[in-house]
Amino acid sequence: MVGSVLVAAFVAGGLFFAFVSAVGLYRLPDLYTRAHAASKSDTLGAVLSLTAVAVAFGVDVATLKVAMLAIFMLITSPTAAHAIARAAHEQDIEPWTRGEN
Repeated sequence: MVGSVLVAAFVAGGLFFAFVSAVGLYRLPDLYTRAHAASKSDTLGAVLSLTAVAVAFGVDVATLKVAMLAIFMLITSPTAAHAIARAAHEQDIEPWTRGEN
């Protein structure tokens, strides 16, 4: 019973942050803010969803694999967003300012 509630809570949190990430990608004006939305919200949503999977599996070898996937997501997603933003900066892509349309 408690495990089912925890799984549902983690899945709901993961879905919420995945939705926030999708809205951020759609609504934000430039590459830099979109990369920020994707790297922060999407990472948290994925980690919460993987946590739900780990709780559902219980103590098992699969839980260790899911934990390793969560650590991989925590490292690679923000790193990839940083690399994309840095490449855009090096190509002189200007960030959006309020004066622009």
